[in-house]
Amino acid sequence: MNRKVIAAILTGTMVLSATACSAGPSAAETTMVYHDASPTDAANDGIYYETTVGYEDEAERTVANQDFNTEEYNTIKENSFIDVLQNPLSTFAADVDTGTYCNLRRMINNGYNLSNIASAIRTEEMVNYFDYKVDSKDDVFSVQYSIGECPWNKDNKLLIMTMQANSETNITSEGSNFVFLVDSSGSMYSDDKLPLVKESFKLLAGNLGHNDKVSIVTYSGSSETLLEGSNDYNKICKALDKIDAGGGTNGSGGIDAAYKCAEKNFIKGGNNRVIIASDGDMNLGITSQSGLVDLIKQKKETGVFLTVLGYGQGNYSDANMESIADAGNGNYFYIDSIDEAERVLCAKLMQTTVTVAKDVKFQVEFNPQEVTAYRQIGYENRQMAASDFNDDKKDGGEIGAGAQVTVCYELKMRDPGSNADEDLKYQDKVLSDKAKSGEVCTVSVRYKAPNEDESKLIQYPLVDNGISNQDDYNFICGVIETSLVLRNSEYKGTATYDSAYELAKSGSINNKYREEFCKLIKKLK
Repeated sequence: MNRKVIAAILTGTMVLSATACSAGPSAAETTMVYHDASPTDAANDGIYYETTVGYEDEAERTVANQDFNTEEYNTIKENSFIDVLQNPLSTFAADVDTGTYCNLRRMINNGYNLSNIASAIRTEEMVNYFDYKVDSKDDVFSVQYSIGECPWNKDNKLLIMTMQANSETNITSEGSNFVFLVDSSGSMYSDDKLPLVKESFKLLAGNLGHNDKVSIVTYSGSSETLLEGSNDYNKICKALDKIDAGGGTNGSGGIDAAYKCAEKNFIKGGNNRVIIASDGDMNLGITSQSGLVDLIKQKKETGVFLTVLGYGQGNYSDANMESIADAGNGNYFYIDSIDEAERVLCAKLMQTTVTVAKDVKFQVEFNPQEVTAYRQIGYENRQMAASDFNDDKKDGGEIGAGAQVTVCYELKMRDPGSNADEDLKYQDKVLSDKAKSGEVCTVSVRYKAPNEDESKLIQYPLVDNGISNQDDYNFICGVIETSLVLRNSEYKGTATYDSAYELAKSGSINNKYREEFCKLIKKLK
C-alpha cells in the first residue's frame, strides 16, 4: 500500500476511492483523499501524510504514486436552506478562483470515473471561470442580475448576480514586482508540470512593461534565487530553462525565500506579487495545511499579494493550493494546458495579477415579505459570521481589475397574499415599511483599496425584474446543474446531465469556452 495512504489511515484522514480508466495517467486504483476539517483549525495540524511520512529519495515517491492517485481535497459540506425570518443575512468572502473547473476538465479528458469527487467540485469556481455580460460601469463594482424560475426545482426561483470590478478603478502605474516561485522537486518532472510551468512563465514574461521586474526563486530540498529584479526577457527565459526537477519538496522554505525577495524589490505604490507554480505536494519543512496557512497569513502582512498556479495530477494537492491562496491575499488557478496558461497569464493578466479591491465581503439581506428561505449555491468555504462583515480585521477576498464574481441563490418565495408579520406568543416579528417595497434583497459589499486598511461600503437593492440576459442565465443554470449532478447533491431536484447540457448549449452560441464546456458535459452523458 502507498505510504501516503497508510499515513492517511493512521492520522484519521477521510479516504475516498475512485477508479481511473485506462485513458488516465495509469489504469491503477485512484485514491482521492479528502480532509474532513477546517484548514484553519489548529486541531487539523498534522493530518497531512507528509508530516509523518518522508521520502529520502524522490524516485521512491514517484514509484509509490504510480500505484495510487493521492490527490488531496478539503471536504465540502453543502449549504442548506435557511429560514429568512430566523436568519435574513447571508455573509461570505468574495472568491474569484477558477481552479475547480480546469481540474475537472483534466479529469474528464483523462477518463476518470467521477462517481466520488464531490469535494473536488466547488460550484462557484465552475461558474466564475466564464465571463458574463455586465452593462453598467457606475461604481467601483457594477452589478447585473436575474431572477427566474429554478430549472431543477420549478417551485422555487433562482437569483443569479454578477459583480464586476471595473478595470479603471484603483489601478497603479508604478510597475509590477513579480517573484516566480517554481516548485522544482522530483515530483514536478512530468510534462504537465515543470515543462509547462516554464512555458507558462515565459508567456507572462513576454507581457512585461518597462516598469516591471521579475525575480525567480526555486525550491526542492532547499530554495535558490536564480534571478532578481530583471526586466530582460532573454535572461528570464534562460533562468527558467536552467531549472530541473529533483529532490524533496520544502514549500515553506520556498515561500519564505520568495517573500523576502519580493520585499527586497518592493515597488511602493506598485503591484507586488509572488506567483507560485506547484503540484502542492510538500514533504519537507512546514507540511501541514494549517501550518502553511499560518505562514501565508504572516507573509501577506508585507503588502505582497499572491497568485497560486496548480499543475499536474496523481499527487496533486488542491487542498494545499486553494488554502494558501485564500489565506494570502491571493487567487488560485489550475493550469492544465498551454492554452489555459495563455488565458490566465496573458488574456486575463490584469484580473490575475492586479488587485483593485482587497478584503471584499458580501452580505445579502433577504426581505421576509418576499422570500421565506434561501440556499446559497457554492462558497461553502468562504462563509462568514454576520458580525464579521463590518469588522475590518476580518479577511475577505481579493478581486483583480475587471474580474467578476457571480453569486447564486435558490429561493423559496412567499405565497402571494400571505404575511410574514405573523402573530407569535413569545416574540414580535414586526417588519419595517421597507419590507413592502417589493425588494427581494439588498446586497451590501465591503472592500478596501489595495493600499488602505479601512473599508468602504456599497449597497444594491434588488427587485424581481425577471431575467436580464437569457443566454447567461441559461448557461449558468447548466453549469450549476452539472455541479449538482457531479456532487450527487441532495438539492439536485430534476437536474441531469441531459438537462444541464440543453441549458448550457442554449447559452453558448459563438463562445468557444462555453462550447468547450458543453463538449465536456456530452462526455459525461
